[in-house]
Amino acid sequence: MTLRELIETTKLYLFDLDGTLYLSEDVFPFSAELLKEIKARGARYMYITNNSSKSGPDYVAKMTRLGIESTEDEFISSAFVTTKYMSENYADKCIYLCGTQSLKNQFLSAGLCVTDSTEKADCIVIGSDTELTFKKIDDVCRLLYEKPNITYIATNPDPICPTEYGNMPDCGAIVDMIFTATGKMPIYIGKPSPLMAEFSMQICGCEREETVVIGDRLDTDIDCGLAADTKTLLVYSGFATPEMYENAEKKPDLAIADCGVLLQVMKKMR
Repeated sequence: MTLRELIETTKLYLFDLDGTLYLSEDVFPFSAELLKEIKARGARYMYITNNSSKSGPDYVAKMTRLGIESTEDEFISSAFVTTKYMSENYADKCIYLCGTQSLKNQFLSAGLCVTDSTEKADCIVIGSDTELTFKKIDDVCRLLYEKPNITYIATNPDPICPTEYGNMPDCGAIVDMIFTATGKMPIYIGKPSPLMAEFSMQICGCEREETVVIGDRLDTDIDCGLAADTKTLLVYSGFATPEMYENAEKKPDLAIADCGVLLQVMKKMR
């Protein structure tokens, strides 16, 4: 498949955010124009992100700061999908949350019970916690030892999140720390699970063959697209490198330097 063929057959573009359209607070120069070009072609796009530290309104505010107009319903985050998953499966349970206030607010808005008490907790949820404290880590370890059959969920497996200066620990790094202490691993809800991609296709009414997942990580973004049976496009503007692509057992349909390359091909196809 060529990039031109991918564009010709795509009605829905599912973008990862950090490392794909921006790095932390630094937006890539092609991102805003690319999104406008997609709309001009009569196609749609949505954002699927494993970062569970922010809510829909938080992301809208960030995109506005970066000069990109957006609406809340364009974002499908691991926080959103985890909230939906917990509401459907554990609505009557009390959740010990190792996550941000934003994620807690999403749980509470959905009518979920969130507790700081290890005695009351029936479930554990770990998120991309930029407000992490040692007490939270200690509480989670205590729960996993004292309640060995407790439900243990994590929003996403990413060990790192790219920034403008390098990388910072993400949810997967928190999980790894807890695993070192307890030997316990959670059920992951975010990418590479196909849930975010499948939910986006349902919302937009698009088929798998009309959809492409675009991201900078093979083990989350690309594996999500492969699990959802969509087209996949890897970019080297964040975490992944050409060497990683060459060594990967499961490869995307295409790999390019960044989404600016996608924009340039679209403009040539006008």
